[in-house]
Amino acid sequence: MWMQIAITALILATIPLSLVWFSKGQSKYHKLISVSLFLTFDLIMFGAFTRLTDSGLGCPDWPGCYGEANPFQAHHAISAAQALMPTGPVTLSKAWIEMIHRYLAMSVGLLIVTQMAYAWWRRKDLLTSAWLPTGIFFLVCVQGAFGAWTVTLKLQPVIVTTHLLLGMALLAIQAWSLASQSHTQSLTSIAKSEPDSLIILATVALILLTLQIALGGWVSTNYAALACQDYPLCHGMLIPEMDFEHGFSLWRQLGQKADGSYLPFSALVAIHWVHRSFAWLVIIAVAVTAYLARKKAHVAALGNYLLIVIGLQFLSGVSTVFFSWPLFIAVLHNGGAALLVLLLSMLNYRLRHAVSASVTTE
Repeated sequence: MWMQIAITALILATIPLSLVWFSKGQSKYHKLISVSLFLTFDLIMFGAFTRLTDSGLGCPDWPGCYGEANPFQAHHAISAAQALMPTGPVTLSKAWIEMIHRYLAMSVGLLIVTQMAYAWWRRKDLLTSAWLPTGIFFLVCVQGAFGAWTVTLKLQPVIVTTHLLLGMALLAIQAWSLASQSHTQSLTSIAKSEPDSLIILATVALILLTLQIALGGWVSTNYAALACQDYPLCHGMLIPEMDFEHGFSLWRQLGQKADGSYLPFSALVAIHWVHRSFAWLVIIAVAVTAYLARKKAHVAALGNYLLIVIGLQFLSGVSTVFFSWPLFIAVLHNGGAALLVLLLSMLNYRLRHAVSASVTTE
């Protein structure tokens, strides 16, 4: 089973690796990072699709599916489980969604291993330390462990939310790595350092966004997206009845309190309300950061993109409430969060590099 899964992941990884290896022009290492970043973004989007279609337990074991390498081979076991619970977590379509997610995750892992090996092989020629892709490699190993625990611990909310945050961290660090390859030389001509206030603001915006993604993951993993079906009020009230104690109890099973009894609806309301309320703080921080960044030539484009994406992210978030959490918009909302992480990570790199470049040139 392990060998078949590894071969499948290797075949998937071979396609982008071949495109990078046989390409001409730009640095192959730069292209390898770009491809890894693009596929990591796709993986986050598909992971959201997997979670939102309730396919996380489509194959209730790991890394295979009922001890097999793919749902074709496990067809009999899947059919039997589906016959017992036709609307349960195991169906043939959900099994395929879950396994495709695992194949894609493993192929991204292989790309990152290749990136690390290439960085050490050509470390004297690269603009950044080979320790950065090495750190990315260790992060993807931890992410893989949490992916396995997501299944074996039956979608325990704190594990699934941590899995999401690690995926976003992986995206952020790869975006930082790409920015270091793309702009190190071009930004060394910047002689004037950025104001400390803009750097601090960009850092705070990224921290607040991370907290908001954690809250959003908590909403999704606790199935609290429809706990409030009006906006800006919740059940017609500015501050509805909420149970924060049980809603934000971390060490518990899905849908349960820590003592094993059912989670009350007021706990789901608390989870949803905190996420939507905290969003305003994130919107303000990102919008102000983006507005100030637009005044700096070397980050003006990033500022424009951030303003567009944060606006669309707000619209998609509100739309999920008014349209009762449609799958397409919900997946886009997850993708918007990932795109904000990517853009803010690049912005933070460029602002900091401009400072270091200015110190060097003075």
